[in-house]
Amino acid sequence: MGHVEIPESDISGPVGLAGAPRPRTAASRNRTVAPERVWSTPTTVERDHAERPPAKKSSGPRVPFLVLTDLLGLGVPAWLVLRAGDQPGPLTAGASAALVWTGVRAARGRYERRLPGEAPGAARASSGDWLVLVGLLAVLLAVTGGGLDPAAAVAALVPGLAVAVLAGTAGGLRTAAGRRGVRRVLVVGEAAGLDRAVRLLNSREDHPYTAVAVVPVGPAAPDCGTPVTGRLAPRPADDDVSTVLGGAFAHDADLVLVAPGPQLDDDRLRRLAWGLHDGGLALCVLSDLSGVAAARVRPASAAGLTLLHVAPPLRRGPQAVLKTVVDRAGAALGLLVLAPLLLAVALAVRLSSPGPVFHRQIRHGRHNRPFTMWKFRTMVADAESRREQLSTANESEGPMFKMRRDPRVTRIGRALRRTSVDELPQLLNVLRGDMSLVGPRPPLPEEVSHYDERELRRLAVRPGLTGLWQVSGRSDLSWQETVSMDLWYVDNWSVVTDMGLLARTVRAVTDGRGAY
Repeated sequence: MGHVEIPESDISGPVGLAGAPRPRTAASRNRTVAPERVWSTPTTVERDHAERPPAKKSSGPRVPFLVLTDLLGLGVPAWLVLRAGDQPGPLTAGASAALVWTGVRAARGRYERRLPGEAPGAARASSGDWLVLVGLLAVLLAVTGGGLDPAAAVAALVPGLAVAVLAGTAGGLRTAAGRRGVRRVLVVGEAAGLDRAVRLLNSREDHPYTAVAVVPVGPAAPDCGTPVTGRLAPRPADDDVSTVLGGAFAHDADLVLVAPGPQLDDDRLRRLAWGLHDGGLALCVLSDLSGVAAARVRPASAAGLTLLHVAPPLRRGPQAVLKTVVDRAGAALGLLVLAPLLLAVALAVRLSSPGPVFHRQIRHGRHNRPFTMWKFRTMVADAESRREQLSTANESEGPMFKMRRDPRVTRIGRALRRTSVDELPQLLNVLRGDMSLVGPRPPLPEEVSHYDERELRRLAVRPGLTGLWQVSGRSDLSWQETVSMDLWYVDNWSVVTDMGLLARTVRAVTDGRGAY
């Protein structure tokens, strides 16, 4: 994140929390103040619980519900499978497996309260727990000399893993969709970094953080439209902690987000962290690393440094193979199930206006390879030749051509575009391997000719029939928003992410927002 360089001259005028006792200038502050005075100041700043509204409690699933789900989700199916296989003691074996399963989950922290948005992936966490369970039960079976068939015992545990993955995924989707567990955030930092953080946090609703106030560092004024509840001087001062704590309490913030910079160096940030934690507030530090999913980041420590290991994007391996299998199987099944609808739409297109049923168009796919993409025709037959006449009406600021009321679109074409049915023939492209069910939007050759190095990275994976752009507003998105979403997908996709996007596509198609 960029920062604004501020001269190291003293600032004049009041700093600190508005209304706090005697804000001092930078020149009057004692630079040699003892460290214990800096981080012990929050003891003088108290939250007035009588005058502020009660803090919102997390509405996420409670521990008893999670434990009960794991107990029944593994125990009942295991008992049924063992009973159907005529294994000895199915009830005892199922109950024992369920108890060990919940013990493993508890020992690995699956029932602990986490910050919104930082829970591990349900599939990866549950599969790791399940492997530990299988190992423990194998040892237990060997020690007790039980008469269970090992293959039957493993098969009996599989339904429990599926239940855990589904429950974890459903809980994550509900949290993201319902904005549960919202964190009220006070942002601290220099004006440039502070403005960027607040704008990004408050412009989207797919995360649990809301910036309610800011504390800028230095004399520069922020331009984010969020209340300024105090100000820190360019250099460390003995009222840094009280200023931030007072601002957080005044706006009922339960999290302080710090954007580091030249005026918020390691030592100042460490002392601020001491005071905030002693004052009962959580601290989050903004990283310059952006566009990376949390699942790819692993923190580590070395030589007193905090390191962030970033896993490379998925390009090959089991998940890539599974994605290809899902794409081909899903496309074949879709063409088979939707065959009556496809025939009806083809007939409607053919009878509604003169011209071919299908519109074939050259698009660029993975590694910038051109391919022929199929769609139902939604425009008049000579639409391509008339595009130049409409160039002045282009509503996109990027290389794409977008027009909300394009006169070339036919009556039946508007209905097909609104419901995205015109895209269904692309299942043929997915079956051939030119496209994927989920991926970036496939670009036209003239669009690619204007791409810079950043935008060309969208072509590192196969384009998709649907994607983040499809479920986030489609044509209502700006060019930069579309590129950002596609780049996020390129670097952070997974099979679990694809399944979630396919599920969200159904809602987006039903809503019809941004389709024209």
